[in-house]
Amino acid sequence: MTDARFTIDGGAALVLSGSGARPASVELIGRRARVPAAMTGRGKTWKAVLPLRASRWGGPELPLPGGEYDVRVVPADGADVAEPGPVRLTQLGTVRAELSGWTLRVGPPIDPAYDSGEGQDALERRYAHRSARPENAVFFESFYGRNASCNPLAIDRELARRAPGVTRYWSVVDLSVAVPEGAIAIVEGSPEWWRARGAARLLVVNDWLRRRFSRHPQQVVLQTWHGTPLKRLALHRPGFDPRRMAAVVRESRRWNVLLAQNAYAARILGKAYAFLSRPVWVEGYPRNDVLVTGDGAATREALGIRPGERVLLYAPTWRDDRNEMVDFVDPAALAAAADAVVLVRGHSRTLLPGKDAEGPRVVDVTGFPDTSLLLLAADALITDYSSVMFDFSVTGKPMYFLVPDMEHYRGELRGFYFDLAAHAPGPVVRSQEELVDALSGDPADHADRYAAWREKFNARDDGRAAERVVTRILDQGFLDRD
Repeated sequence: MTDARFTIDGGAALVLSGSGARPASVELIGRRARVPAAMTGRGKTWKAVLPLRASRWGGPELPLPGGEYDVRVVPADGADVAEPGPVRLTQLGTVRAELSGWTLRVGPPIDPAYDSGEGQDALERRYAHRSARPENAVFFESFYGRNASCNPLAIDRELARRAPGVTRYWSVVDLSVAVPEGAIAIVEGSPEWWRARGAARLLVVNDWLRRRFSRHPQQVVLQTWHGTPLKRLALHRPGFDPRRMAAVVRESRRWNVLLAQNAYAARILGKAYAFLSRPVWVEGYPRNDVLVTGDGAATREALGIRPGERVLLYAPTWRDDRNEMVDFVDPAALAAAADAVVLVRGHSRTLLPGKDAEGPRVVDVTGFPDTSLLLLAADALITDYSSVMFDFSVTGKPMYFLVPDMEHYRGELRGFYFDLAAHAPGPVVRSQEELVDALSGDPADHADRYAAWREKFNARDDGRAAERVVTRILDQGFLDRD
């Protein structure tokens, strides 16, 4: 029997040490990250150092994403490794790590004094009654801080180029989220997060503001939203629910300006969110500029895809009646049948509850920070009802619509604004077998529909949307240039 004990080394690593035979391997295994230990010692004692940081997709080494991690020990020569008993270690640094037995819980580095109902209430009261002069700064938030991406990211990059004196804060769930160069990461719920949220002159977000947001009279909220809608939203969702209606109206009153990808989306979003008497900017989507101006070579290399390989991106939307991504595709079987690499991209709402798909020539990219770069890298898109269809069409590359639950989704979950089957710019299929057959077909069969689709939905996606949006921000005095 090998004895083991844990320590945390300076907040940067979890150290497992023991006596007797050294284990063959030690790993931290989470849903979205995996960290191998550096092992030393072969005599009477041994040590395994597990960094509380990781690098993915060729990006920078960052603190581990929040969640639970199993400490997995593979014994050598059949020897047992004794559980270290009821151990609880807490370390506050770039992460907050709490260990109990063989389970490590990682969370954001918020001081425990503030990470409680009472602590947050105190910070919120200070925020609600603030009187400080607004700061020439932008508060960015994308998908509730789960990543720094989408339209806010593209606006950040253009604003940094044209108004470098503006301070740029990014709201993040924890420090595993990479923020753009020159920006300041602020962890949601921290004192600095509350301060920046209350002081920044401009807030650029792509979803609801939450947390009892209170807008200062000198603040402006630019709501970029995160997609042209096929599925019904907000006030248009099936079923009358007075509480939901009140929440929608309360939320939309927090916004000053709404950004829309096209005229169709402007009409739908304006009505769905009761945003009828305030400005709607129809400028195309800044996040799609890269689909016109960039190429996918660097992303393919970061994902380990060899030159010349066919790449299929499977990106379904989320479902109101389940937490994890739908399982309508066996990605390994699809990769083999289509002779392709299959990228699996779950919706942002499935990032935390889900886990990475695995298999030969399968890469789970749900945690990849920027969907636009994945669209650029893919040779074809497989989706269902996701708004990603309106973005991918900027590329002109083939799209396939796998919709085995269309009647359920349309009739019971959400409903649609138009008949997808009648207008889809690609094959609409009901099973993986039909999908494989469609992948061998001629995309030119849908050329007329594709052209009509692009004319309606992508007329402003010309690679200069971010430039136009930032010009309006600066010209209307939402920020000072210097």
